[in-house]
Amino acid sequence: MFVEDTAIVTDRGAVITRPGAESRLGETAEIERTLRGPYPELHHIVEPGTVDGGDICEAGNHFFIGLSHRTNEAGATQLARIFALLGYSSSLIDIRGLSNILHLKSGMAYLGENRLAVIEALSGHKEFSGCELVRVNSDEEYAANCLFINGQVLVAAGFPNLKRQLEDLNYPTIALEMSEFRKMDGGLSCLSLRF
Repeated sequence: MFVEDTAIVTDRGAVITRPGAESRLGETAEIERTLRGPYPELHHIVEPGTVDGGDICEAGNHFFIGLSHRTNEAGATQLARIFALLGYSSSLIDIRGLSNILHLKSGMAYLGENRLAVIEALSGHKEFSGCELVRVNSDEEYAANCLFINGQVLVAAGFPNLKRQLEDLNYPTIALEMSEFRKMDGGLSCLSLRF
């Protein structure tokens, strides 16, 4: 169900990842067949690189690439080169020292208009210095994994402070029940590829 980890899709091209958990390596074959229609040319992360899509946050024409226990430096370097070929910039965010998030997007989301929702542990990264930050309270960190789609923000239900912050910034919000997915470290972004 966590399809996001298998591929990264953009307006200019798609990348088939190489998930960092060995048990998930077989998932990319099915998603590759699915993406061949809309993306005749696919890029691939190859060994020894590993990349989980949950570590990749698209912010307009820039991508934040999380270095994690699932996305290694070899994979991140390959992905940065692919993004450059596609005309995108990128920067690396090392989250390997954080025990409270599995993937980069477990702790952040792009909200459009150069604005990011971020957990406190990520808010000091110099790579975010040019962005307006919506800081997610420590007791609502799970809600940082939200989705800005068609002018609305999908948020996990049960996190009223972030919902209120977003609404105060004039974002219409839709709260969705995520408790079962949360049990498996899954968030809203994990459940789809958006293109």
